[in-house]
Amino acid sequence: MRIGVVGLGFMGATHLRAWQSVGNAELAAVASSDAAKLTGDLSAIAGNLDKSGERMDFGAASRYRTADELIADPTIDAVDLCTPSFLHADQTVAALEAGKHVLVEKPMATSAADCQRMLDASASSGKVLMVGHVLRFWPDYVTALRLVRSGSLGKLRSAFLRRKCGAPGWSAWLQDKSKSGGAVLDLLIHDFDFCRQLVGMPHSVQATGIEEPSQGIDMIEARLDYGPDSPQVVVSGGWHHPDSYPFSMEFTLVCEKGTLDFRSGGHDLTLYRSDGESELLETSDGDAFEAELAAFVAACEAGRPPTACPPEESSEATAIARAADLSRSRSGDEVPV
Repeated sequence: MRIGVVGLGFMGATHLRAWQSVGNAELAAVASSDAAKLTGDLSAIAGNLDKSGERMDFGAASRYRTADELIADPTIDAVDLCTPSFLHADQTVAALEAGKHVLVEKPMATSAADCQRMLDASASSGKVLMVGHVLRFWPDYVTALRLVRSGSLGKLRSAFLRRKCGAPGWSAWLQDKSKSGGAVLDLLIHDFDFCRQLVGMPHSVQATGIEEPSQGIDMIEARLDYGPDSPQVVVSGGWHHPDSYPFSMEFTLVCEKGTLDFRSGGHDLTLYRSDGESELLETSDGDAFEAELAAFVAACEAGRPPTACPPEESSEATAIARAADLSRSRSGDEVPV
């Protein structure tokens, strides 16, 4: 399958590295408005994961200056959109209407209307649409989800998820909330999507936090209400002061027969059993981005929706995040989802 990657920033470079290890996929084209990046010089890029920029060899791949040019290439089977969030909807719809399968980075879009446009375009074109919610392929989260769903730990009673990093200084559009949705939609969308997987759609959200863009502070604590006799679910975190503040992610899932606990940076997934024993759990050592891209290729080859990451659920995760942001702006008022 011939792949075209649009956007050669931090996530574009991350995907390009992963594509090198995905079978049945060939990098056939790249697109960027930056002429230097089209030469393969990605040494200046930065992001919130421990992945530095580098120089890449694009081989015989075609080079384009715009997404439209790449989308118009009749030899491209699928488009990987690693572009700013506010461009996702228009570029996705254009690619689907041009007969391309589409993998688009999270968040799916910045509005409910745009998410629906994307879903409609996928349905009418018959082409696969998948959103890059890489947490669905992250070994620790995959293992924890499997254990909770198996019922072996009894009923889930509480879920706490936290994700935080420095305010993104590497791309100006990220700091423009009208374009990125801020930390709630750009960063914590991962955790809202995991909650969607783990528990389903909440009835409502209540959230408080601090939003001071001039200081690089954009933080929230959101409580997701799933109704009576349902687990307590909290998503917390956001952007702290820019540049120096390190990235981290964690979760604690309390079940009747034990607690699953994970923290990036050295605290691997551990099960603390109700009998007082603890166990370091074995997880896959595979790369989550490679697994994500491989799942996309498999769905395209099968001509079916991506079961591991259905776009309808990506749209719902966006709805949860937007409800949380709205509740924060209303000082914690309950907002239906």
